[in-house]
Amino acid sequence: MCLDVPRIVAVALGVTTMMASCAGNPLSQTPRDEKKIGYGFNPSLPEPKPSVLPTVNVATAVGWGTGGTPRPAEGLKVHAFATGLDHPRWLLVLPNGDVLVAESNAPAEHDEGFSLKKVFMGLAMKQAGAATKSANRITLLRDINGDGIADFRRTFAQGLNSPFGMTLSDGKLFVANTDALIAFAYSNGQTRARTPPRKVTDLPAGEINHHWTKDVIASPDGRKLYVTVGSNSNVAENGMRVEKDRAAVLEVDKASGRTRVFATGLRNPNGLSWNPESGKLWVAVNERDELGDNLVPDYMTSVRDGAFYGWPYSYFGHHVDARAKPPRPDLVARAVTPDYALGPHTASLGLTFSRGTSLGPTYENGAFVGQHGSWNRSRPSGYKVIFIPFRNGMPAGEPTDVLTGFIDRGRAKGRPVGVAIDKKGGLLVADDVGNVIWRVSRD
Repeated sequence: MCLDVPRIVAVALGVTTMMASCAGNPLSQTPRDEKKIGYGFNPSLPEPKPSVLPTVNVATAVGWGTGGTPRPAEGLKVHAFATGLDHPRWLLVLPNGDVLVAESNAPAEHDEGFSLKKVFMGLAMKQAGAATKSANRITLLRDINGDGIADFRRTFAQGLNSPFGMTLSDGKLFVANTDALIAFAYSNGQTRARTPPRKVTDLPAGEINHHWTKDVIASPDGRKLYVTVGSNSNVAENGMRVEKDRAAVLEVDKASGRTRVFATGLRNPNGLSWNPESGKLWVAVNERDELGDNLVPDYMTSVRDGAFYGWPYSYFGHHVDARAKPPRPDLVARAVTPDYALGPHTASLGLTFSRGTSLGPTYENGAFVGQHGSWNRSRPSGYKVIFIPFRNGMPAGEPTDVLTGFIDRGRAKGRPVGVAIDKKGGLLVADDVGNVIWRVSRD
């Protein structure tokens, strides 16, 4: 039978739009109530509501227009550190204060075959401004006169393959391409790569490569590298065979390139950061979709060697996901509960810890999180940067909005991704829809 794809898509979009607009009481909640949903140490988790067709509600990307900026929290101010970038995703601040930005998007061909869900996602990503061709470039930005605005820009490396995470260790700049971890020689102050990169090790990619982003961070002693690899599906619907070494944090021996799985069951881990107080490695994780507006909350958690965090068989500890076949009660029984929930469908990507009081005492000790924003929720969630206070190496309170105003009446002026603390203590935020790097400082 021949499929009338345009008609199917039109009908399906109508259904999902109706689902988004008629989702019931959650839409009547106040912003205060909305902020509390799915956050904290022990979030309230409703019963799952799986659906045949996913709820699709993506904010249309429109950009900032002339003079537009996000809204900073009281006591803070924001301005553009750099503009005119091409889908900036991830940031690395170098020892001399230079900033590297990965201008990147999904590989040109990272999936095969027809499915209605794939058509849905393609249309949604186009609407969200995420269907642009990848620049495959790392750009260096320098603030020469110290005014908080980059006045020097140069391509550091190009011709990469959907680069994302970057880390500097022992005179080498390591970059996580979508399919390999590579390394450039680097000396303090250089503005471009002088030699071709060396491949350290291959990373899981392949024909599907559902979650293509990979982050990387070096261990404090410089011996190991840690790399995030997302799952190849929402909830293992493609089978576990294609999930080898995925939904995981990998540990790479820097000298030999030998790789082992460090932690598993992390559906789509992204931002890696060392907690300066405890010395533990933390990661931000995007959880599964299509279980209803308020399931499943994304989260951040410390990463334990050998730990299993539930995906695909359970979520937030021992809550079983009946869609994962065959079931694995043995793995559910040992699933580690994440440390802190970051709200359902918020797409929490960027994660960095504060270092001191440059932004004021409120932000002295804690984590900044860049929330890219939802697509599988009738009321949008995320689309902002938040701060979670820490004490004794663990979260110690409710999240505080740091940078908002990215979404307005269903339109996305911007979407925050990577976050980093610059050499002067300002907070840098990569905005891949606005094509801007924002800088947040004390008022």
